[in-house]
Amino acid sequence: MHVLNTARSAMFTRLSRVLLLALPLTIASPASAQFFLQPPDYRGTPLTGNEPGYFLPLPNARPEELRAALVWNLRAALNLAALQCQFQESLLTVDQYSTILSDHRVELASAYATLNAYFKRQTKTPKAGLSALDIYGTKTYSSFSAVGGFYGFCQTASHIGRAALFTPKGGLANLASHRLMELRKSLAPGWDQQLRRFRVYNYTPMLPPPAPVCTDKKGRVTPCKK
Repeated sequence: MHVLNTARSAMFTRLSRVLLLALPLTIASPASAQFFLQPPDYRGTPLTGNEPGYFLPLPNARPEELRAALVWNLRAALNLAALQCQFQESLLTVDQYSTILSDHRVELASAYATLNAYFKRQTKTPKAGLSALDIYGTKTYSSFSAVGGFYGFCQTASHIGRAALFTPKGGLANLASHRLMELRKSLAPGWDQQLRRFRVYNYTPMLPPPAPVCTDKKGRVTPCKK
């Protein structure tokens, strides 16, 4: 009996050690939102900042000004994601954006100053330049408004926001060059690649037209005269 109890005690000790080692792997952590079994492939080629359809035109822009546009477009996209994607907290788009503003504030400020100088040069006066920059910023922000590709955009923006958190200071322009096409493509509706043979359509049943409603001078409902 003593031998049996000793064996049971040893087995219990080994089992306890295994459970303690496995505990860090089983502690619940915030789950990452997954809207697709297999997400659409939005990957694209690097951009320079002057590709039609991806950026607002910047005539006669210098290379450093195009890089500033890359940074500002990425900032606008992640800002819109922070506003539009709060329905799924595990995406962390708000926390990501706040941290990016802090960690990359020098490069963001430099991008703003560079774009401000560009529009000042184009319009010839500081006041007109600031107004043109404001219009440029507004149009850039609205261009990332996700309607058709809401889930795809939010998930993609979350992934890119996480990448921005681990991007060295001064590297946002490079990240933007490689990932902005992906963000742009995610704005369009995308199909689950695992279920790509199936498409879901919005179905609105056809209802009969409502019966006419007539009222008298006092607003009371009365039978309609034929």
